Amino acid sequence: MDQRRPGTDDNQRMEILVKVLGPIEVSDTEGRPIAVGSRRRRELLGRLVAAGGRAVPLAALVDDLWEEPPPTAAGTVRTFVAELRRALEPDRLPRTRSHTIETVGTGYALRIPRAHIDVHRFEDTLRAACDAPGDQVADALSEALSWWRGEAYADLDASPWLAPERARLAELHRHTVELRARAVLDLGRGAPLVPELEAFATAHPWREQGWVLLSHALYQADRQVDALASLRAARTRLLDQFGLESVDSLDHLERDILRRAPHLTPAHRDEDRLRLLTRTEATGTYTRLRSMSIVARVAAITGGTNLVLAQQQRAAAAVEAERAGDPIRTARVIAAYDVPTIWTRADDPERSEALVAITRRTLHRLGPEAPPALRARLLATIGLEHRGTRDRWAAEAAAEAERLARDLSDPTALVLALNARFVQSFQHPGRTGERDAIAGELVDLSTRHDLPIFEILGHLIKIQTCAARGDIENAQRHVAAAERLATIHETPIVPVLTAAYRTMRLAQRPTDPAEVARAYRTVATDLTSAGMPGVATGFLPLALLAQRMRHHRPAPTDPVLDWAPTAPGPSPSWTSPAATWRRPATPPPPCPPRPPTTCTTHCGPSTHTRRSSCTTNHSPPERTTPCPLVAARSPAAPPP
Repeated sequence: MDQRRPGTDDNQRMEILVKVLGPIEVSDTEGRPIAVGSRRRRELLGRLVAAGGRAVPLAALVDDLWEEPPPTAAGTVRTFVAELRRALEPDRLPRTRSHTIETVGTGYALRIPRAHIDVHRFEDTLRAACDAPGDQVADALSEALSWWRGEAYADLDASPWLAPERARLAELHRHTVELRARAVLDLGRGAPLVPELEAFATAHPWREQGWVLLSHALYQADRQVDALASLRAARTRLLDQFGLESVDSLDHLERDILRRAPHLTPAHRDEDRLRLLTRTEATGTYTRLRSMSIVARVAAITGGTNLVLAQQQRAAAAVEAERAGDPIRTARVIAAYDVPTIWTRADDPERSEALVAITRRTLHRLGPEAPPALRARLLATIGLEHRGTRDRWAAEAAAEAERLARDLSDPTALVLALNARFVQSFQHPGRTGERDAIAGELVDLSTRHDLPIFEILGHLIKIQTCAARGDIENAQRHVAAAERLATIHETPIVPVLTAAYRTMRLAQRPTDPAEVARAYRTVATDLTSAGMPGVATGFLPLALLAQRMRHHRPAPTDPVLDWAPTAPGPSPSWTSPAATWRRPATPPPPCPPRPPTTCTTHCGPSTHTRRSSCTTNHSPPERTTPCPLVAARSPAAPPP
């Protein structure tokens, strides 16, 4: 059937719209209904829709349409197909190919475009939403949910093929309701969702995510007491009706509500933040780019999405500045972003390496006549961004930056250079003493010259070095100092990092291992919104590994855990189901080309209490609180 009216060409065929998210309806693009016949004919059309464009054999159609097929069933199906073709393609010429229901072998396939069938469009929208920005997700899923007019295939009687299809679509609908609610909550617009989510949670009491979303929406509606009551009622119901004693998602949200976690009430959409970072469009190119770096620096300190966006904005400003062709201005744009770092690997290695390449080219173009202060900042940038490697030139850049800053007596350049030297010190183990000295100087310099963010950095490094030496009393003093400064200067990432330290301390006590594992998972959950994806990804696997080794248990084998750069080393020997922990008979695997931290960090979990070279530089061994990778280099495990 050519599906065209007399006098039309192939590009003017009448378009058909099919709706099955409710009673089956067929119409043209102008909304005029198309009658497709009896319930049995509608069921045949629905069965072809459910096949998703795949051919359905004639025998399968017979079995699906009749519980006890009559002898004439096959001929009846062929008649139904012919009648549906006439209804859907009224202008198709006799004996011409159908463009809506195609004969494929001994069966039939629906050839209406997916965008013209509501259920297929719904599934495609849901699939695409996973990769879309936040506000687009909310809008797209809201529209998709509006296509539902009731139960799928609502005008059809129950049948063997229909029951599982309805159940599948109903689950997709519930999942979409939850995804859309989460997208709206992530935009800080959850208050209007309360009535809808109350009905959803009541209708589906076994879905703990529904209760989490409802309580989050209540919190965004300034109903904190109701939010907590909802969580506790959900916990009681799940226990009474389904025997679930503890649900992590409910526990995490309750804790976040009680401490008024900032991520529960996002203030701006990502697009609003990006506009804030580029608000100087009316000024000259150099002023605009340098302002972008300065504003990005301020935004980065607040962590979370701001940090991610700030890093992207800083990189974009550097690229554009270099393209303008003035190396001095490029250098100043790069140097305007002087944000400290505590993690010893870059979260986005490709972006960091691109920035390092721009910085090195800029230094080369400036030559020896470059202003020493600017040169120091550029060298420190190289040391900070090219971390997590064993490249000597990166460590040399950090050392040269420190020398220049000391010669200039420039405290702002010196704290940046010391930070670079700190991250480069992890090229080799056994430098706890060096890092302790760096931390002490950072605290002293920053206190005298009012550089509070670098003062916080100094205290965080002190926590690390004190923990490495087993000096818990002084570590706790630096925890208190870092948290006090973080409260004053509104740096929300600090409490997450100190919570990781407290969890490490919990692991050292005679505590239920399951409780420690839950505490580590709580920290890992908090890290996901901290704006440091590398930390968030790498923390939990190493923490759980350390905890299991501490109790002489096998390493975790959960496929969800992302071992990241440690995978080439631990996977051959640590993921064995037996906790033997002896040196393997085969040679150890080669060291990963971009090694992770080789010594304990401030958030590093403890393992066995043992002597280790990962303490002070050229000092006698001490009682330590080593990190997982310290234990990994002990005689009980293979070397890197």
